[in-house]
Amino acid sequence: MKQYSFPAQSLTAGHWFKLICGASFQHLPAIRDLTLVYSLVGADCIDVAADPAVVTMAQEAMEIAEAIAAENPDNFPRWQGKPWLMISLNDAEDPHFRKAYFDPRRCPADCPRPCETVCPALAINQTGVIGDRCYGCGRCLPICPLGLIEAQNYLSSPKAAAEMITTMAIDAVEIHTQVGHFADFQRLWQTLKPVHHHLKLLAISCQDHPDVLPYLEQLFIEIQPLDCLLLWQTDGRPMSGDIGKGTIHASIQFAQKVIRSGLPGYVQLAGGTNNHTVEKLQHLCLLNEGQAPFISGIAFGGYARKILQPLLENPADLNPKPLESDPERFDQAIACATQLINPLKSSLNPSLSL
Repeated sequence: MKQYSFPAQSLTAGHWFKLICGASFQHLPAIRDLTLVYSLVGADCIDVAADPAVVTMAQEAMEIAEAIAAENPDNFPRWQGKPWLMISLNDAEDPHFRKAYFDPRRCPADCPRPCETVCPALAINQTGVIGDRCYGCGRCLPICPLGLIEAQNYLSSPKAAAEMITTMAIDAVEIHTQVGHFADFQRLWQTLKPVHHHLKLLAISCQDHPDVLPYLEQLFIEIQPLDCLLLWQTDGRPMSGDIGKGTIHASIQFAQKVIRSGLPGYVQLAGGTNNHTVEKLQHLCLLNEGQAPFISGIAFGGYARKILQPLLENPADLNPKPLESDPERFDQAIACATQLINPLKSSLNPSLSL
């Protein structure tokens, strides 16, 4: 039996917190700082693009976090060690694996540029779409007055992912799939299966569908025997948590369906999560209150990035200091991240509230 560290204990206890940097997000400075901050406040998992440069940056940020926590243990009481590092893959076309694109030369000179205004990733400027910043939310696609913006989809490389698992100390893999993609899932899994014993966790992310439970059962049979933990990510309304309060409902309804099915594995929310999510789960008695079953955790993406963006990215500062070398920004970032993670981590024991 494998020996697992604190992230597995968080799953079992029902207060697993995952940071989603973005399956298509490759902006290295932001990934560094997001990983650093959320690691220090107690995140259990950091989910990043399956890109060697992104993985390396996230690992370096975890090393910095470990050093900071060792020097100042009283300031970071939730630090228990490095979070698990997860890479996200897709078995077929998926909204998380795309980039917006347009030719800026086709834009009218008097265009009010609503695409630039609506972009949550600051990925659009006069030169077009900044590729490493775009994470495929798609909000710019329908808003262009002339319909000039398109989505460019891409498919993960199973062989490259398998190599990363064995050579880059990847802890977890998340496979994004959908009903009707079983043959695609099989092809991806056949490449990952021989190396999956290196993993601590396999997550399968799917959106709701009338036939989703038979499909998940089919996937469960396909991946047996599994030599790591299994997590089902109920992706309700992808990449929408920064939009407003009510975006979590689809994910919760899907999670309830999976829990009632009795399908083996942990269940974690994603898609539409924000600072209202824990309160909603408490109201529905879906957190661990000693009565099974319960939601094992929550993944935070767009909202987790949004609340730190003003602190991590200052366009007026051409030569910014490393975040940890700027005490004012660093402390504010830690405070914001703590405010997000605290309700989930302290939900089982209010005395742990920071």
